[in-house]
Amino acid sequence: MFAGGGGQQDLKGCRAKTACRETPVYSTVPRHLYIHVPFCARRCSYCDFSIAVRAATPVDEYLLALRTEADRVVQPSWTLDTVYLGGGTPSRLGGEGVARLLSAIRERTQMNPGAELTLEANPDDVTPEAAGAWFNAGVNRVSLGAQSFDDRVLDWMHRVHTADQTRRAVHCLRGAGIENISLDLIFNLPAHLGRSWESDVSQVIDLEPTHISLYGLTVEHQTPIARWADRGAIVEGTESQYADEFLYAHEATAAAGFDHYEVSNFARPGRASRHNSAYWTRAPYAALGPSAHSFDGDFRRWNVPAYADWAGRLQRGETVIGGEEELSPANRDAERVYLGLRTKAGVLLTESEVAAAELWIGKGWAELSGTGLTLTPAGWLRLDGLAATLAAGRDKRVIPPRSTTPSRCYI
Repeated sequence: MFAGGGGQQDLKGCRAKTACRETPVYSTVPRHLYIHVPFCARRCSYCDFSIAVRAATPVDEYLLALRTEADRVVQPSWTLDTVYLGGGTPSRLGGEGVARLLSAIRERTQMNPGAELTLEANPDDVTPEAAGAWFNAGVNRVSLGAQSFDDRVLDWMHRVHTADQTRRAVHCLRGAGIENISLDLIFNLPAHLGRSWESDVSQVIDLEPTHISLYGLTVEHQTPIARWADRGAIVEGTESQYADEFLYAHEATAAAGFDHYEVSNFARPGRASRHNSAYWTRAPYAALGPSAHSFDGDFRRWNVPAYADWAGRLQRGETVIGGEEELSPANRDAERVYLGLRTKAGVLLTESEVAAAELWIGKGWAELSGTGLTLTPAGWLRLDGLAATLAAGRDKRVIPPRSTTPSRCYI
């Protein structure tokens, strides 16, 4: 999912470099920090993220390596507005492990008093003891991987929790004092599972989270479902199902008081993810951990993906940067267009672009307020095509023919 910098996909068209600095150098001071915690009890059937499946989480070994990297990267002059622990499954560090991790960050930099501290968690890791330790360590937002409330579906996904554990986890977090809770669901599952999307959406709303993230299932290379697909199994829903479920979720969450503020994200008023919003506005952010990505406005860098490689390099005093790319002016403009159209903020158009965008508006794909263009939910289904069309038009100073084909644009 997009929230985790360790799984963030790189935009194409940038100049990749093979010779990288030993440590990142930020041209602009970052106010946001992503930390990748790769450990999982099992690889989910759809997952292609950088993870390390371990029966027992090597907390001490991981934290030693993380502190070593933090000593290279994090600066005492930084003041952080957000910290995001993504994965993988950061909750597998337990209550004490998360507390030690955040303590290591506080020892090396500053945090604003109102900083957003997010922890990704699996429901089966949430206990009263762990939740209490997270709260005492400063965690004030938890992103809980529910994915479905149908146990048969969870088993197909290779999830290791049940629907009841999700419900108990939400109550447990609230009991510990963590009220800002986000729940994830996955849609567009194959019909043979018999999953009721309407029921899952209803059940997630009934739990009254402050935030909901919805992701359409896609087949990624080298995942279990990719292997199932190679054998001829149906592992996705249809294009029409994809659109129907996305639009149904939009209507249901809006009726429940959620703001569909980004293509995959819905929030109660004032509860949008501040960390992910930094990504979508191209704010600089730092990153630690295997596969973690950082960005300073001009360069994007990423660490080596494998946990053992990352930890071994740090132990030997070697660089863990696996690569970097410099964004050209055209790349940066294309990125602004794409990320802007992902959100309700939209993008500002030139006079000629306003006229050219009238077809999109007429088809119900976009709305115009002054010179600000935002996509409707129907337009978000065509996000990739519309963003590419607008970006290409800016590069050529004309708008080329518009895409009318829905696209699976979710990360």
